[in-house]
Amino acid sequence: MGTELGMLERSLWSGKATLLASAIAVGPAGLALADSPYSIFETPNRPSLNFYGSPGLVDMPTAHAMPDGQFAIGVSHFAGMTRNTLTFQATPRLSASFRYIGIQDWNSVVPSAFETYRDRSFDLRYLLKKEDGFWPAVTVGLQDFAGTGIYAGEYVVATKTFDNSPLPGTVKVTGGLGWGRLGSHNSIGSPFGGNRGAFTPGATGGRPSYDQWFRGPAAPFAGVEWEVNDRWTLKAEYSSDAYETEEGQRGVFTRKSQFNFGTEYQYSEGLRLGAYYLYGSEFGVNLQYQFHPRKPATPIANTPTAPLRVRPNRTVEPQAWDTAWASSTQSKVGLRDGLKAILDESGLTLVALQLGSASAEMRFSNERYQAPAVAVGRAARAMAQVLPASVETFRIVLVQDNLAQSAVTVRRTDLEALEFDPQAADALLAVVGIGEAAPRLPGALENEDLYPDFAWSIGPYVSTSYFDPEAPVRLNLGVEATATYRPAPGWTIAGSLKHRLWGNKGNDAHRSNSRLEPVRTNGPRYFTAETVLDNAYVSKQWSVGNDLYARVTAGYLERMFGGVSAELLWKPVTSNLALGVEANYVKQREFDGGFGFQDYSVATGHVSAYYEFGGGYHGQVDVGRYLAGDIGATVTVSREFENGWRVGGFFTVTDVSADDFGEGSFDKGINLTIPVSWFLGTPDKRSISTTIRPIQRDGGARLDVPGRLYEQVRSGHRNALEDQWSRVWE
Repeated sequence: MGTELGMLERSLWSGKATLLASAIAVGPAGLALADSPYSIFETPNRPSLNFYGSPGLVDMPTAHAMPDGQFAIGVSHFAGMTRNTLTFQATPRLSASFRYIGIQDWNSVVPSAFETYRDRSFDLRYLLKKEDGFWPAVTVGLQDFAGTGIYAGEYVVATKTFDNSPLPGTVKVTGGLGWGRLGSHNSIGSPFGGNRGAFTPGATGGRPSYDQWFRGPAAPFAGVEWEVNDRWTLKAEYSSDAYETEEGQRGVFTRKSQFNFGTEYQYSEGLRLGAYYLYGSEFGVNLQYQFHPRKPATPIANTPTAPLRVRPNRTVEPQAWDTAWASSTQSKVGLRDGLKAILDESGLTLVALQLGSASAEMRFSNERYQAPAVAVGRAARAMAQVLPASVETFRIVLVQDNLAQSAVTVRRTDLEALEFDPQAADALLAVVGIGEAAPRLPGALENEDLYPDFAWSIGPYVSTSYFDPEAPVRLNLGVEATATYRPAPGWTIAGSLKHRLWGNKGNDAHRSNSRLEPVRTNGPRYFTAETVLDNAYVSKQWSVGNDLYARVTAGYLERMFGGVSAELLWKPVTSNLALGVEANYVKQREFDGGFGFQDYSVATGHVSAYYEFGGGYHGQVDVGRYLAGDIGATVTVSREFENGWRVGGFFTVTDVSADDFGEGSFDKGINLTIPVSWFLGTPDKRSISTTIRPIQRDGGARLDVPGRLYEQVRSGHRNALEDQWSRVWE
């Protein structure tokens, strides 16, 4: 077992007896001292989690769903079995879970290659019916539906809440029917017929077992959950899981009963701790943590802005409306410089300004605010503060690294009239125009301080890899130096140099045994060198024409490959649909992280379609050729929150067979993006992104190219603006 997971398991074991003893010692007297239900924590609609990290009792599921958008992290341990689960309530009814487990003493009865067996699995749950005054909530679930199958099972479960029971607090009663391992004890028959295959340690796994879902024996389970008050909960259940593999085949533990009991303590709004007695022979513990992306770890406070500067009455002060300034270049330069200074105070950067006696177009970049509407609102107030009274029409253009995203056209009169309107944001949205911006602005006064621009930084870096059977988490720590030079609009010359101070990512630098070209499975060998050139490239991006954007990048594009990449994107400002094409020719880099290359080279590229479904949901399909020469498609579905949080899942299917792909059968994983402002509590457009893959193989491997266009472009288009337009007056 790896060091990190082993330490966690030992700490859980050392604390479980103390936790259970404390719960028993508190007893009814301690429970009676607490306040009325939910007087401290905002958790009335939040279900507790079971040992699988999903809404449930102890080992069995319940029917209630978490609040829409909620995340849950569950870590449970009993009988040498540790389950680590991440669950996301993707929609009000649908939730998904990813689980990583470790089972100790796997060799105790039957010799095998696993001293500690490790496995990864995915779950899906769907709320068929919400609970109402009479009917219970009903949920259908698939457990471990695409893994090796050690926890494979399906269920239909109902849960009813009783707030007016004879007991104080709230009582929830659950009953359900399970298949697979959830139908392995006291089966009542096979309602839908069919047989199920047995779990086989070391199986390739990864493929959904459609032919086994809800097939074979089914067994009932039931339980009750008593929320005594806002801190303490008692649970009891009858389990339908016989633990055939762990008890009968492997001898991991001895099962003496099907009844499980537990008590849980709500330590804080997010953290919940539990202690349990399971299957008549084992003590267990469960740590649950729930949070919502919309509720930041540190509340974000924008710097307040001055009220909108309202123009004087034209009849009273006609001289203020004089347009003589429009014929003076010196006056325009002064206005540009004044506007530049005001924008700088708001964390915005003036790019260009075109002035007329009655209208003005300002182009600016936003490197501070996650919500582009906040930037647009502050830009509009800056224009009202600086520009002469005769300028009535503001055309505000968002620019991202030389890409003109969209133009927001607003009348100054509307700004002045609506600032204090009870529905100011909606009223303003009704009268503004959001449309296309011209690729260039001829004759404009440009910000002469923008180019050339040089920036550099030196700081720590952390590089991780997950799910190695010998070490669940591998980690490198070191120092990274980055530099970026922008000689002219759209041009970027950048690079990153890393020096490893400590780490174990290269400890398992064995040669790949892949049947495909080892484009990723030789990954550990790239982390043996102490000092490496992580990337170094030259990039040019520009607006080709109406709705068209282009990028060309050349150099050491990523740690494993270097070459040239070109991309063309079609994305209208007001369209939900975008189409793109990318072509690359790359060569595999040497393992030492220097300037050399290996013999392998490949032409790779994709045709992509992007679609915004609304409500923060996004879809993407990429069809093309991957790094190992295989041909196929990647499907990605994600959800984005207003503050920049983003979570999604993807899978890739190519012409590589499951046998040739190896463990996992096909590429799949989870993408997670967290805005830095969520932690810092101050406006910041930066974010941290990671990809969690159950296994990294060579099939379906795509090139990592810096600066792909779609996210840059869409971040300032109509949907992004309208989704957060309520913040335009901030």
